[in-house]
Amino acid sequence: MPSILITGASSGLGAEMARQFAALGYDLALCARRTDRLDEVASDITRTHPGVRVSVKALDVNDHDAVFRVFEEFREELGGLDKVVVNAGLGKGQPLGTGRFDANKETAETNFIGALAQTEAAAGIFRAQNAGHLVMVSSFSALRGMPRNITTYAATKAAVAHLAEGFRADVHGTPIKVTVLYPGYIVSEMSGTSAKTPLVASTEKGVRAMVDAIEKEKKSARVPAWPWGPLGFVVKRVPVGVLRRMS
Repeated sequence: MPSILITGASSGLGAEMARQFAALGYDLALCARRTDRLDEVASDITRTHPGVRVSVKALDVNDHDAVFRVFEEFREELGGLDKVVVNAGLGKGQPLGTGRFDANKETAETNFIGALAQTEAAAGIFRAQNAGHLVMVSSFSALRGMPRNITTYAATKAAVAHLAEGFRADVHGTPIKVTVLYPGYIVSEMSGTSAKTPLVASTEKGVRAMVDAIEKEKKSARVPAWPWGPLGFVVKRVPVGVLRRMS
């Protein structure tokens, strides 16, 4: 069976990705800080898909040494890693200059430095295997600098997209693949997006679009494609004043 490692798999998009990849027959390596929630996800999957191997481990992506150790332990347990999804992240942040450097710093450290550690760990394994598929979960907000509470968040998501694209250039012409996902509004515990948010997709529908893009090994994808594909074209070109009102 193919194997996939998903970080931030205890809830939201990560947990739903685990369920959908299990349905496709993948063995799973799941990690997150909240092991109680992670165990619930794993139990649900093994009950529904008894033929799937599910390995779970506690991981705080800000513990960089632990990232390398846990990824390597997963590789040994599953006999290799076919895909790694860099999904764990933080949605908090405050407008710049409002006295909340602490919140923005925490967001930057988790979403970029934490993602860098995950990418380094995955890239090392893939280079050793001469095979693998890195999946970076960015955000629709990465397409342009964003105002208010998501300024720092959007900047980190743009940074991780460039990080993944740079690795793609490094491994061009090899069996190693890279996908960057730009999710729009999908119901998620981390983002606080609810079913009442305009243009929102359900967790199942949104993640299905993500899984489809991963399975097709797309280089990049705005997901779900409707309406986030056309909206991406608009958002990158509207005047700043319009962008402020839209956000």
